[in-house]
Amino acid sequence: MEPVEILRRWEDCGAIWRVLSLGPPVTVGLYQCTGGEEVDRLISADPDLLRFLAGRGGNEV
Repeated sequence: MEPVEILRRWEDCGAIWRVLSLGPPVTVGLYQCTGGEEVDRLISADPDLLRFLAGRGGNEV
């Protein structure tokens, strides 16, 4: 699965992601729906991911 797809799926499930480092590679923390505990990390230099994240620090409203 592509990195952007992973983040979109994460959002669709109601979970939270936050950009931890813009690198490259970029590091995104994947958190529980409450935003509390970090569950996993996504690390990638994928150009599509970098474009998707431009100007975004995460998916929290």
